[in-house]
Amino acid sequence: MAIIKPFKLDDVREALSSLGIAGMTVSEVKGFGRQKGQTEIYRGAEYSTNMVPKIKIEVVCDDDLAPRVVEATQAAANSGAIGDGKIFVLDVGQAVRIRTGETGETAL
Repeated sequence: MAIIKPFKLDDVREALSSLGIAGMTVSEVKGFGRQKGQTEIYRGAEYSTNMVPKIKIEVVCDDDLAPRVVEATQAAANSGAIGDGKIFVLDVGQAVRIRTGETGETAL
């Protein structure tokens, strides 16, 4: 799972596709960390928001591929500025393909 800046989505998708990642889930999310929000202008009035728009990418892959997925995501999402995001690696207990009933690696 990775939380990244929205304009980096295409770069990350291309980097993961080059590794053979065939699918991912992408969600528009809001949050804050060290950025502490941002100032915006709406109809001429300036206001502050404490939530910054981000993109959440979820990828499930084989354990052997995970380090390369993390490395590719980090390289593609890095702009060198605060708020580039975070990557979290989680263990998946089980995967089942709904259509066929396949389980484990074959379900991915």
